[in-house]
Amino acid sequence: MKRNFKWLAVALAVSLLCVAMVQAQEKNLILATTTSTQDSGLLDVLIPIFEKQTGYFVKTIAVGSGQAMTMGQKGEADVLLVHSPAAEKKFMEDSFGVNRRLVMHNDFVVVGPKDDPAKIKGLKKAAEAFKKIADAKALFLSRGDNSGTHSKEKEVWKAAGVSQEQEKWYQQTGQGMGQTLNIAAEKNGYTLTDRGTWLALKKNLSMEILVEGDGVLLNIYHVIELNAQKWPKVNVAGAKAFADFMVSKGTQEIIRTFGVDKFGSPLFFPDAGKADEEVGK
Repeated sequence: MKRNFKWLAVALAVSLLCVAMVQAQEKNLILATTTSTQDSGLLDVLIPIFEKQTGYFVKTIAVGSGQAMTMGQKGEADVLLVHSPAAEKKFMEDSFGVNRRLVMHNDFVVVGPKDDPAKIKGLKKAAEAFKKIADAKALFLSRGDNSGTHSKEKEVWKAAGVSQEQEKWYQQTGQGMGQTLNIAAEKNGYTLTDRGTWLALKKNLSMEILVEGDGVLLNIYHVIELNAQKWPKVNVAGAKAFADFMVSKGTQEIIRTFGVDKFGSPLFFPDAGKADEEVGK
């Protein structure tokens, strides 16, 4: 009898351990996001609040939006926070994601050396600025990483009628936004950046904003939950909890004021509940 009780105790302990492991696993959440949300410091504020409120532990993987969506296509994440609308729509059409929701926006700006060799400062159209950079054969640093920023940059080059890929003055870093800004500053070149990352890092960069305000430079962020029908192991509850958190009134208020005390203006503007066509108006 004692031996039977011993084995029962062991079996119960193993069972409880397995339950605990499953529960712990269910509380882990993988967020694939763009580097701008990380480099700007926004996630450093939001993630601890989400974890405290919900009990989830978030593993954040900050890559370009394209890479984040590739992770989603492989079932390697639970939820995405990205800013590449055209690619996001294709992602949704292919049924990789469910419940894509608008979170916030800021904008892209063209930054470069203060002596501005291509003479683009003050231009109203980003495409005109890019054409002048190409004509001057001035150094341009591209992320080259299939990110939302890289996609926007390619869109502007196309509008400018410039085939830049093989030009010596056009260099791809293959890095995130923060690192690309540092490289551009070191090499005295131009680049396209989201305003949030620029504001967070500009004090250490010998560069300035040269072109801004063009409507084509609007930068919109959505949160997307992964489709569990394609990837059964996706943490559905955790993904929904995070998406709900990002569009909640409290989080939207944090986004509204984030950066104001340090930079004098917000790094992002909250948009939850709006239609995409209403953003920036």
